[in-house]
Amino acid sequence: MSVVASWIPGLDEIVRRGDRKRRTEAAQRIAELFFEQAAKLRPAHVALLDGLLIDLVPLAELSARIDLSERLSLHANAPRNLVGQLARENEILVAGPVLRRSPVIDEAILVEIAGQKSQEHLLAMSERQKLSTGLTDVLMRRGDRDVVRRTAGNAGAEFSMAGYSELIRRARGDGVLTLKVGQRDDLSQQALQELLSGSMDVVRRRLFEVVKPDRQAEIKIVMSALTGVPEPVKSTRDFLPAQRKVLALHREGGVNESALLDFAKAFRYEESIAVLSAMSGVAIATLDRLIEAGRHDPMLVIGKAIGLEWATVRALIMLRFGQHRVAAPADIEAARANFARLMPSTAERVVSFWKAGSRSDSSPSEYGRAMLAATARQ
Repeated sequence: MSVVASWIPGLDEIVRRGDRKRRTEAAQRIAELFFEQAAKLRPAHVALLDGLLIDLVPLAELSARIDLSERLSLHANAPRNLVGQLARENEILVAGPVLRRSPVIDEAILVEIAGQKSQEHLLAMSERQKLSTGLTDVLMRRGDRDVVRRTAGNAGAEFSMAGYSELIRRARGDGVLTLKVGQRDDLSQQALQELLSGSMDVVRRRLFEVVKPDRQAEIKIVMSALTGVPEPVKSTRDFLPAQRKVLALHREGGVNESALLDFAKAFRYEESIAVLSAMSGVAIATLDRLIEAGRHDPMLVIGKAIGLEWATVRALIMLRFGQHRVAAPADIEAARANFARLMPSTAERVVSFWKAGSRSDSSPSEYGRAMLAATARQ
């Protein structure tokens, strides 16, 4: 660090009387010492550089401050005071890099800046890999539409109860924000219900199309709860009691593979199909028609698409036969082998076709063509 020490005698003079060019040159030369030795520097050495640079950098040229911010934002042992100083600058080209990704900015500093600085500063912070509840509370309170949308789309953001409430309130009338919130893994059922209750039908349909299968199941059940009207099913069977039972089961968090297996092993057809529909997002009427067509394939496809175990798929196959018929062992073994070979991506494409077909009321006889087309693309 003797090279650094050689700068100290002239620093006061450079800071007091040096022009911007001299100040910039001094800051750059001292900063280079950090970048060259960053991995080897002890905390005391970093603190020394911090003390030298914190007086020089604010007086340096803008281009030098921007470059310094970009480079410092990538270092886990960057000088803390200097980084905090850069983050507080009004010029977003300087503040932005360290606000987006510097790991050395204290939480308190981020919250302070979020409470005082511009929307551009808030937008930069919303891109951080992790956002605490304290920070998202401020972003939800002060942020404009772009800030709130980007924060909602950040998988590393955490929200307090108050923050989530504000997020959902802001989603009303904002279809883009509704889609981002609806795809969050930490969205509770209550929050989903609040989100859907304040959104338009077209947004609800779009959300249903883009979320994962388990979230599709939640959306279907929440919409039934909101409207009080279970999904109408054209069938010789009466699915209404089963739908009500599954809706009650969902409120208790019980719509899962274990429940499906129990219903299938008990040969409770209507409840099994209602649970399968809730888990997959495929309409009950579509599943009923496919299964009644007399093939094993639909069970294999739906099971693979939503990640069911073979034991559950086998129980669903036996469900189709009923209590008083037995499937040939060779048929079951062939089904097991086909299930093992079936690619999840292929199954998901076929299930997507079924979902589209349920909206357009297309015939399930088109299943074979969909299966062939999906397999051909595999």
